[in-house]
Amino acid sequence: MNKTVQAQVQGKSPPPLKTNEKWSRDGIAALFNLPMNDLLFKAQTVHRENFNPNHVQVSRLLSIKTGGCPEDCKYCPQASSYDTGVEADKLMQVDQVVAEAQKAKEAGATRYCMGAAWRSPKDRDVTQVAAIIAGVKALGMETCATLGMLTPEQAVTLKHAGLDYYNHNIDTSEEFYGDVITTRTFQDRLDTLGHVRDAGMSVCCGGILGMGESGEDRVGMLHVLANMDRPPESVPINLLMRVEGTPLADVDDLDPLDFVRTIAVARIIMPESHVRLSAGRENMSDEMQAMCFFAGANSIFSGEKLLTAGNPGDDKDHALFARLGLEPEPFDAEQPAP
Repeated sequence: MNKTVQAQVQGKSPPPLKTNEKWSRDGIAALFNLPMNDLLFKAQTVHRENFNPNHVQVSRLLSIKTGGCPEDCKYCPQASSYDTGVEADKLMQVDQVVAEAQKAKEAGATRYCMGAAWRSPKDRDVTQVAAIIAGVKALGMETCATLGMLTPEQAVTLKHAGLDYYNHNIDTSEEFYGDVITTRTFQDRLDTLGHVRDAGMSVCCGGILGMGESGEDRVGMLHVLANMDRPPESVPINLLMRVEGTPLADVDDLDPLDFVRTIAVARIIMPESHVRLSAGRENMSDEMQAMCFFAGANSIFSGEKLLTAGNPGDDKDHALFARLGLEPEPFDAEQPAP
């Protein structure tokens, strides 16, 4: 093991790197290869240094424009090229979204995330979404949106409307990306994230596990996230929801411990980020979720539905939190701007 990798694994300051990398691929791979007890201990130690270990940030996700997407993401039931039974709907009205956000707030959510199935929104779409964002922001909640690729001007418009976070996942490693999506490039993803940062918004960016990727692909995905000029403030780690009609409907199950390992490594290499246990919780046991929280996950989506997929309901989440001694993270209205 070289000195840089050894220092990273042991938690010591590594010697100066010859590149601008904060974490090398070898260093991240070494973490994945640690004995599970050592990995979880290190992840929990890092977690406690940066967060209250018994707080979990709670978000709610709403599809404000469903279906009809021209992209060919092989995991997505909203792609128009797949027959999944998802019907295309128009963009919801402002009052409808605000009413749903109010319900989410009353149920304990502090961040409201809104998703629209576009490849990239038109300027008139962004104007309409900006009005929705302003309405949700007026409730005193954090706001997040995922609308596809943005231009620099559109990102500024959303920021001025009160958007706090923009979600745009890289999904997987750059090497595996073309096996999952062909209608936009990996660089397209990074370009939009750059526009979001330049506009002054926080970034929500992660990926999906269980799409048939290799362990090296999981290393590669986290390598990109950790080495951004500023790592994402929110890192959603999704477990593939296999949907009939999509090309990934019959992919093999992911080993649950591989998922837990990815959560732990993400926590170690992005110590100040919220790591979200995102899509797929409906198919996770309570014990698997508990291990993920111990490994450093400290954010979830609440409610019975994500964009189109199922999710554990509030009652089930409240019961699990009670069993584990977890509490929703209080909303901090004075969070510093990115």
